Order: sequence, then C-alpha cells, then structure tokens
Amino acid sequence: MQSKISSFFKPSPATAKIKVASPISAIIFANEAEICEDPEITVTYKRRARNPGSESDADSAGATNRLGEVDMVAKLEVPKSGKVLNKKRKYAQFYLELGQSDFLLHACTICGFKYAKGDEGDEKVHKTFHKNYTHGIQFKGWRNERVIYVPSLDTGRVIIVLSDDPPAQRSKVQDVVKMMEMDLGDGWIFHQHCKVYLFVSSGRVTGCLVAEPIEKAYRIVSSSTGKKSQDQNGKGGRENSVVLQFGEVSFQREIVRKNNSAKGKEMCDSVTGEILCEKEAVPASCGIRAIWVTPSNRRKHIASHLLDAVRGSFCNGRILNCTDLAFSQPTSAGRALISNYIGGNAFLLYTTS
Repeated sequence: MQSKISSFFKPSPATAKIKVASPISAIIFANEAEICEDPEITVTYKRRARNPGSESDADSAGATNRLGEVDMVAKLEVPKSGKVLNKKRKYAQFYLELGQSDFLLHACTICGFKYAKGDEGDEKVHKTFHKNYTHGIQFKGWRNERVIYVPSLDTGRVIIVLSDDPPAQRSKVQDVVKMMEMDLGDGWIFHQHCKVYLFVSSGRVTGCLVAEPIEKAYRIVSSSTGKKSQDQNGKGGRENSVVLQFGEVSFQREIVRKNNSAKGKEMCDSVTGEILCEKEAVPASCGIRAIWVTPSNRRKHIASHLLDAVRGSFCNGRILNCTDLAFSQPTSAGRALISNYIGGNAFLLYTTS
C-alpha cells in the first residue's frame, strides 16, 4: 500500500518542470524549488490583465518601485469587487440587511404581540393590535345583517354569519377567528359548515361563538358522583411505597398528597383536563365549538347572550334547552362558564373533527 501511495504523489516526467508565467512568481517559487527537491511541485501562475489607461496603473507602478515585489503580490489578491473581506462589520449593517433581531423584540404581556420598543412603526402597529385584542375589532355594520333577537340583551346586538354570506362578512369572521386563535390555539376553530355568532357593541366585535351541527354527544359524569377520597378530613395520606434496589443499597420512594378531599380531586381534574363521560352516546344537534370574549368585556355576560342566541336560532322553528347544547372539550374556565349557564355539572360533550 505504501508503494502505491508514493507512486501516486510522485510527479510524472512531463510535469517535473516549474512553469512560471510572471517574474514575480519566478522569485517566489524558485526558492521553494531549491528547498523541496523531492517531490517537485508544478505551479502555474498567471497575472490578471489590467485595464489599459486606468489610474490604478500608475499607482501600482509607484507602489512596486517603493515597496517592492511582495506588496505587488499582495495587491493582486484583492477581489474584483474592491471590498475588504477582513474588515469587521458593524451591527447596523446587519440590521439593515437581515432585519430586526429576535432578542431585541418585546412581547406584550396582555396581547402577546412582539414589537421593537422605540420604533415608531412597531409601536403604532402594536397599539392598534392591542386595542383590537382587548376591546374588540372595529365593525361599521353591513347592509343585510342577520340580527338575532335575544330577550335578555339590553345593549348591543348579535349577528349570525353563514358560509354563503358575502365575502366582506366572511373576511370579518376570519379577522375575529385570528384573535380567538391567540387564546384558544390555531387550526381547529372554524370550518365551512360552522355558524358564527358575533356580538357587536359600541362599534366593535367584542365576542364570538362558533357552532356546528352534530349528531351525537356524550354526557359527562358529574364530579360529585366520582370516587370519594379515603381521607375526608383533608389530612395528608400516603400511597403504596416503591422500593428501588441498586446493588446492596435500596431506596424507598413515597408519594405524599397534602389534600385528598373531593375538592382537591376536582381541582386536579380541572388542571389536567380529564373529563369522565358515559359510554353510551345520546343524540344531539348543536355543538358549541368555541366561545371567545375580549379581555375587557369578560364580566358583562356576553358569552351567556351568545348562548341564548344559539338556542333560539340554530334549529329553525325550535328553541333548544340549556341541556341540549353540546360543547367541545372545554378548559377549566370553560367548565365554570358552562356550569353557571346550565345550573349544574352534567352537560353534553362531543369530539371535534
């Protein structure tokens, strides 16, 4: 193997001579040829042609006479663009070329919008978005509005938008859905078979409810009918211990819960999102897919007004009861809203597709 490697790097007789295309390279490579006799290296160098009549010719000639041949070789290495490659670039140049850096952005604690503090354009955009998120999206009204009559509603109105409505109405629905996705997550709230209920007050859309037709739902098991805790006094209880053996050393692990009462179990269920449902499905017609109200209007019973509008208008010619409404998987805040609206903990639940 060593013989093959040596024969590979050994130059052929045809290329044993040093080819030089300029006197400058002849000085450099002649010294290298004297030092490295075996193996000989063939080097070909060609000087770049200069533009005739340019001012750089005179400067280059003067530099050759004053500084010598080494400076002329260094001058030939300057790229055609004329830029100095080893110069340190300032951050302002990167800012202009690459845009605003992420570590300089400030995230609003209320609306979650990221913007650059001190920048006039970003401050203006954030102010507009923040107002739309907290107080509602601006709404001037439409010519043909489907206003739903709600007996319990004193101020404001509820408008229903369907899939066959004009593009202006569907576009407004898309803007509201984008706001809802800030809190509820994106990609699942709206589809073409949904009916959208908009709550309009003071020239702004302050609430939205998305409903869809369904066929079946499941009734959840009330939290009061769940398994009772062994310790009703609220004292800490210990579960079965687990022993871990490492050679001759054993570790005993015990899980201690501070509160095993029924109230503590109910709070745990609201955090983990676990909901127990009955195995047999019941027929249902209206599914509440999502409800959203602007943060500054969440204590004005807007969600209850929207639910009243759905009960009276979703099924033509029939008013639904509170217990006939089915809900998608609610959060802890959603479960509290549903319990207050229907007056109990047992309600219908369905899975969104």
